[in-house]
Amino acid sequence: MKSLQFLFITIILFKGCGALQSAYRSGSKCSSAPLKTMVAESIFDTTSTSEQQTKTQILQLGAALDRGQAYNPTSGEYYKETMDVARAKIEELLEQSPDKIPTKLEDLEGEWELVLSTVPHGIFRSSPFFLAIQESYEYAEEKEMNGEPKANLFFRLHELQTCSWGTSKIGRVAQRIDPTKKYLYSEFDTSIFSLTVIPILGWFKLLPTFGGCVVTASKCELEEDGKLSMEVDFTTSRKVPGLKGLPLIGDYVWKINVPVGAIWKLLPWNKGRAATCKVFVKYLDKDFRIVQDIDGEYFVYTRPVVPRPLEI
Repeated sequence: MKSLQFLFITIILFKGCGALQSAYRSGSKCSSAPLKTMVAESIFDTTSTSEQQTKTQILQLGAALDRGQAYNPTSGEYYKETMDVARAKIEELLEQSPDKIPTKLEDLEGEWELVLSTVPHGIFRSSPFFLAIQESYEYAEEKEMNGEPKANLFFRLHELQTCSWGTSKIGRVAQRIDPTKKYLYSEFDTSIFSLTVIPILGWFKLLPTFGGCVVTASKCELEEDGKLSMEVDFTTSRKVPGLKGLPLIGDYVWKINVPVGAIWKLLPWNKGRAATCKVFVKYLDKDFRIVQDIDGEYFVYTRPVVPRPLEI
């Protein structure tokens, strides 16, 4: 009797395993539709398992490092080892897929969010405005001061002035590329006075929190070998849902366009040069983009889980 029961159970398990294998090969009804949609929307459908694993590790490191902000050489060397691993993982992915470099601007179209950067002194440096400042120091007679590149010194001082005592905090950092207009719109959210209190004695916020999204619009062209050339045109701002704008000014601030490109040429130290900059697109697939600046630092972007419209 027990032998018959054992045989009966064995047959059921065998058939169950066969059914599971069949379902795994063909895909269940609830998962096949999203999979087909994903494949249909992909730009490059050649991502290997090793690439996916490396991309996952890069995303994990981006979360652990707060997109790169956790390691700050001004504050100290803590998290440097983690940042070194992040850089190594990025370069590992580039070695795995040396051919994933875009050839036309249309490949970059749409919205991208920054998830990791190896650049020191502020992830806002992904903006073409700050990239143009970085490149402008290449024209200086003396490029270093006390053994440190003047560009890094500028960004370190800028970070100290804007972020000390919790004055300013960087939120979402993103880019969107319009190949029809040949424009790149760089965005970063900033909040002022997020947390202000009297030390030890404080039980309530002293100052209101306000801020917005800073938008820099730049003309862009994709050239050979993934070189993305940009020229800053103007800077404006947009309201962030749930965040108050500047006090006293009201909604007027969202209507201001600052002609950065024109002003840049008038500044005597720029000697009439345009606010130009460039990065190199080293990797692109349907949901991942890696660029490198002139100093060899990386910016990693992904397609947003929560897209946000931008009206210019």
